[in-house]
Amino acid sequence: MMSESLKAEIAKELGVYDTVSREGGWGSVSSRNCGNIVKKAIEMAERTHGNGK
Repeated sequence: MMSESLKAEIAKELGVYDTVSREGGWGSVSSRNCGNIVKKAIEMAERTHGNGK
């Protein structure tokens, strides 16, 4: 599970957060952009915790 603060941080980095704040929540974010947020979170986790190898 991803914390709200991490989601917001990544969304800001990807330039998506305005959609969240302006249009009323995460439901207004496209599935493509949600996927990009998840992808970025996974990349961050792999860098922090190693890639399992």
